[in-house]
Amino acid sequence: MLVIRSLIFLILQVVITPIFSVLALLTFPLSPLTRYRIISQWANMMLYLLRLVCGIHHVVRGIENLPKEPCVVLCKHQSAWETLALQKIFPPQVWVLKRELLWIPFFGWALALTSPIAIKRSDGKGAMRQLLKQGKERLGQGFCVVIFPEGTRIPFGQRGKYKIGGALLAESCGVPVVPVAHNAGRLWGRNAFSKHPGLITMSIGERIETKGLKAEEINARVETWIENEIQQLPH
Repeated sequence: MLVIRSLIFLILQVVITPIFSVLALLTFPLSPLTRYRIISQWANMMLYLLRLVCGIHHVVRGIENLPKEPCVVLCKHQSAWETLALQKIFPPQVWVLKRELLWIPFFGWALALTSPIAIKRSDGKGAMRQLLKQGKERLGQGFCVVIFPEGTRIPFGQRGKYKIGGALLAESCGVPVVPVAHNAGRLWGRNAFSKHPGLITMSIGERIETKGLKAEEINARVETWIENEIQQLPH
Protein backbone atom coordinates (compact mmCIF):
# COMPACT_ATOMS: atom_id res chain seq x y z
CA MET A 1 0.00 0.00 0.00
CA LEU A 2 2.89 2.37 0.79
CA VAL A 3 4.36 1.93 -2.68
CA ILE A 4 0.98 2.33 -4.35
CA ARG A 5 0.22 5.54 -2.46
CA SER A 6 3.63 6.96 -3.27
CA LEU A 7 3.21 6.04 -6.93
CA ILE A 8 -0.21 7.69 -7.12
CA PHE A 9 1.22 10.88 -5.63
CA LEU A 10 4.08 10.86 -8.14
CA ILE A 11 1.70 10.38 -11.07
CA LEU A 12 -0.53 13.23 -9.89
CA GLN A 13 2.51 15.45 -9.41
CA VAL A 14 3.82 14.67 -12.90
CA VAL A 15 0.40 15.40 -14.46
CA ILE A 16 -0.41 18.56 -12.50
CA THR A 17 2.99 20.30 -12.54
CA PRO A 18 3.29 20.97 -16.30
CA ILE A 19 -0.28 22.26 -16.48
CA PHE A 20 0.20 24.53 -13.47
CA SER A 21 3.58 25.71 -14.79
CA VAL A 22 2.07 26.81 -18.12
CA LEU A 23 -0.59 28.77 -16.22
CA ALA A 24 2.15 30.24 -14.01
CA LEU A 25 3.87 31.68 -17.08
CA LEU A 26 0.84 33.91 -17.56
CA THR A 27 1.72 35.71 -14.32
CA PHE A 28 4.84 37.26 -15.92
CA PRO A 29 3.35 40.79 -16.26
CA LEU A 30 2.38 40.89 -12.56
CA SER A 31 4.44 42.21 -9.66
CA PRO A 32 6.92 39.79 -8.00
CA LEU A 33 4.84 39.48 -4.82
CA THR A 34 1.64 38.82 -6.77
CA ARG A 35 3.39 36.24 -8.93
CA TYR A 36 4.66 34.49 -5.84
CA ARG A 37 1.23 34.35 -4.19
CA ILE A 38 -0.24 32.72 -7.28
CA ILE A 39 2.58 30.31 -8.08
CA SER A 40 2.95 29.16 -4.46
CA GLN A 41 -0.54 27.64 -4.70
CA TRP A 42 1.18 24.70 -6.39
CA ALA A 43 2.88 23.92 -3.07
CA ASN A 44 -0.46 24.07 -1.25
CA MET A 45 -1.85 21.66 -3.82
CA MET A 46 1.03 19.21 -3.28
CA LEU A 47 0.61 19.36 0.51
CA TYR A 48 -3.09 18.60 0.10
CA LEU A 49 -2.27 15.59 -2.07
CA LEU A 50 0.30 14.40 0.47
CA ARG A 51 -2.41 14.43 3.13
CA LEU A 52 -5.06 12.86 0.92
CA VAL A 53 -2.98 10.22 -0.83
CA CYS A 54 0.01 9.54 1.43
CA GLY A 55 -1.45 10.35 4.85
CA ILE A 56 1.25 12.89 5.70
CA HIS A 57 -0.01 15.62 8.03
CA HIS A 58 1.88 18.35 9.85
CA VAL A 59 1.73 20.53 12.94
CA VAL A 60 3.60 23.77 13.59
CA ARG A 61 5.15 24.80 16.90
CA GLY A 62 6.13 28.41 17.54
CA ILE A 63 3.61 29.84 15.09
CA GLU A 64 3.75 33.04 17.15
CA ASN A 65 7.34 33.45 15.94
CA LEU A 66 6.34 33.89 12.32
CA PRO A 67 8.00 37.06 11.05
CA LYS A 68 5.93 40.17 10.45
CA GLU A 69 8.62 41.82 8.33
CA PRO A 70 11.24 40.62 5.82
CA CYS A 71 13.89 38.45 7.43
CA VAL A 72 16.32 35.63 6.70
CA VAL A 73 14.86 32.17 7.33
CA LEU A 74 17.44 29.46 8.03
CA CYS A 75 15.86 26.02 7.85
CA LYS A 76 16.98 22.43 8.32
CA HIS A 77 16.94 20.58 5.00
CA GLN A 78 16.02 16.87 5.14
CA SER A 79 13.32 16.36 2.56
CA ALA A 80 11.35 17.88 -0.28
CA TRP A 81 8.51 18.39 2.20
CA GLU A 82 9.88 21.58 3.78
CA THR A 83 10.23 23.20 0.35
CA LEU A 84 6.44 22.90 0.12
CA ALA A 85 5.53 23.62 3.74
CA LEU A 86 7.58 26.81 4.02
CA GLN A 87 5.50 28.33 1.22
CA LYS A 88 2.27 27.54 3.05
CA ILE A 89 3.37 28.54 6.55
CA PHE A 90 5.65 31.55 6.04
CA PRO A 91 5.03 34.96 4.42
CA PRO A 92 6.10 35.53 0.78
CA GLN A 93 9.63 34.28 0.31
CA VAL A 94 12.41 33.75 -2.18
CA TRP A 95 14.90 30.92 -2.03
CA VAL A 96 18.60 30.62 -2.55
CA LEU A 97 18.98 27.64 -4.85
CA LYS A 98 21.28 26.12 -7.44
CA ARG A 99 20.63 27.64 -10.84
CA GLU A 100 20.37 24.23 -12.53
CA LEU A 101 16.87 23.88 -11.04
CA LEU A 102 15.68 26.63 -13.38
CA TRP A 103 16.59 24.47 -16.36
CA ILE A 104 14.02 21.77 -15.49
CA PRO A 105 11.21 21.94 -18.07
CA PHE A 106 7.95 23.40 -16.77
CA PHE A 107 8.88 23.27 -13.05
CA GLY A 108 12.00 25.38 -13.50
CA TRP A 109 10.23 27.91 -15.71
CA ALA A 110 7.61 28.57 -13.05
CA LEU A 111 10.27 28.58 -10.33
CA ALA A 112 12.13 31.34 -12.19
CA LEU A 113 9.07 33.59 -11.89
CA THR A 114 9.20 33.44 -8.07
CA SER A 115 12.32 35.69 -8.02
CA PRO A 116 14.78 33.11 -6.63
CA ILE A 117 18.44 33.81 -5.99
CA ALA A 118 19.81 31.19 -8.37
CA ILE A 119 23.52 30.73 -7.76
CA LYS A 120 26.30 28.78 -9.44
CA ARG A 121 27.57 26.65 -6.59
CA SER A 122 31.03 26.17 -8.07
CA ASP A 123 31.60 29.95 -8.12
CA GLY A 124 32.18 30.42 -4.42
CA LYS A 125 33.06 34.11 -4.21
CA GLY A 126 30.77 35.06 -7.09
CA ALA A 127 27.88 33.15 -5.53
CA MET A 128 28.42 34.95 -2.22
CA ARG A 129 28.46 38.37 -3.91
CA GLN A 130 25.27 37.46 -5.75
CA LEU A 131 23.61 36.30 -2.53
CA LEU A 132 24.45 39.53 -0.71
CA LYS A 133 23.41 41.78 -3.60
CA GLN A 134 20.21 40.02 -4.64
CA GLY A 135 19.32 39.11 -1.08
CA LYS A 136 19.31 42.78 -0.12
CA GLU A 137 17.15 43.56 -3.17
CA ARG A 138 14.63 40.82 -2.34
CA LEU A 139 14.38 41.90 1.29
CA GLY A 140 13.74 45.44 0.05
CA GLN A 141 10.90 44.11 -2.13
CA GLY A 142 9.17 42.67 0.95
CA PHE A 143 10.28 39.04 0.67
CA CYS A 144 11.78 36.80 3.30
CA VAL A 145 14.92 35.05 2.07
CA VAL A 146 14.94 31.29 2.74
CA ILE A 147 18.29 29.55 2.95
CA PHE A 148 19.14 25.96 3.83
CA PRO A 149 22.45 26.56 5.64
CA GLU A 150 23.66 22.99 5.20
CA GLY A 151 23.39 23.53 1.46
CA THR A 152 21.82 20.18 0.64
CA ARG A 153 19.39 17.65 2.08
CA ILE A 154 20.85 15.84 5.08
CA PRO A 155 19.51 12.38 6.06
CA PHE A 156 17.29 12.36 9.13
CA GLY A 157 19.35 12.12 12.31
CA GLN A 158 22.50 13.47 10.69
CA ARG A 159 24.11 16.89 10.71
CA GLY A 160 25.83 18.83 7.95
CA LYS A 161 28.20 21.78 8.01
CA TYR A 162 26.32 25.06 8.45
CA LYS A 163 27.53 27.49 5.80
CA ILE A 164 27.74 31.17 6.69
CA GLY A 165 26.05 32.81 3.68
CA GLY A 166 22.66 33.33 5.30
CA ALA A 167 24.21 34.79 8.44
CA LEU A 168 26.35 37.15 6.34
CA LEU A 169 23.26 38.37 4.51
CA ALA A 170 21.44 39.01 7.79
CA GLU A 171 24.46 40.80 9.27
CA SER A 172 24.97 43.01 6.20
CA CYS A 173 21.29 43.99 6.01
CA GLY A 174 20.64 44.18 9.76
CA VAL A 175 17.53 41.99 9.51
CA PRO A 176 16.41 39.29 11.95
CA VAL A 177 17.04 35.58 11.44
CA VAL A 178 14.31 33.00 12.09
CA PRO A 179 15.59 29.41 12.61
CA VAL A 180 13.41 26.46 11.62
CA ALA A 181 13.69 22.81 12.66
CA HIS A 182 11.53 19.83 11.63
CA ASN A 183 11.51 16.05 11.39
CA ALA A 184 10.20 15.57 7.84
CA GLY A 185 13.07 13.27 6.92
CA ARG A 186 11.70 10.42 9.02
CA LEU A 187 8.59 10.18 6.80
CA TRP A 188 9.89 11.42 3.44
CA GLY A 189 13.61 10.90 3.30
CA ARG A 190 16.29 12.45 1.16
CA ASN A 191 15.69 11.51 -2.49
CA ALA A 192 13.24 8.84 -1.30
CA PHE A 193 10.37 7.55 -3.42
CA SER A 194 8.37 6.19 -0.47
CA LYS A 195 6.36 8.61 1.63
CA HIS A 196 5.33 7.13 4.97
CA PRO A 197 2.09 8.25 6.62
CA GLY A 198 2.36 10.13 9.87
CA LEU A 199 2.74 13.54 11.49
CA ILE A 200 5.58 15.94 10.70
CA THR A 201 6.40 18.58 13.29
CA MET A 202 7.88 21.92 12.22
CA SER A 203 9.25 24.16 14.96
CA ILE A 204 9.82 27.88 14.39
CA GLY A 205 12.33 29.47 16.73
CA GLU A 206 12.31 32.94 18.21
CA ARG A 207 13.77 35.56 15.93
CA ILE A 208 17.43 36.36 16.41
CA GLU A 209 18.14 40.07 16.29
CA THR A 210 21.36 40.43 14.33
CA LYS A 211 22.32 44.05 14.91
CA GLY A 212 25.63 44.12 16.73
CA LEU A 213 26.34 40.44 15.99
CA LYS A 214 28.96 39.04 13.65
CA ALA A 215 27.95 36.44 11.07
CA GLU A 216 29.90 33.69 12.87
CA GLU A 217 27.92 34.25 16.08
CA ILE A 218 24.62 34.38 14.21
CA ASN A 219 25.45 31.12 12.44
CA ALA A 220 26.50 29.43 15.68
CA ARG A 221 23.27 30.46 17.43
CA VAL A 222 21.19 29.14 14.54
CA GLU A 223 23.02 25.84 14.42
CA THR A 224 22.80 25.32 18.17
CA TRP A 225 19.08 26.07 18.27
CA ILE A 226 18.15 23.93 15.25
CA GLU A 227 20.17 20.88 16.28
CA ASN A 228 18.99 21.05 19.90
CA GLU A 229 15.37 21.55 18.83
CA ILE A 230 15.46 18.55 16.49
CA GLN A 231 16.32 16.37 19.49
CA GLN A 232 13.06 17.51 21.12
CA LEU A 233 10.93 16.51 18.12
CA PRO A 234 9.37 13.04 17.69
CA HIS A 235 11.75 10.45 16.33
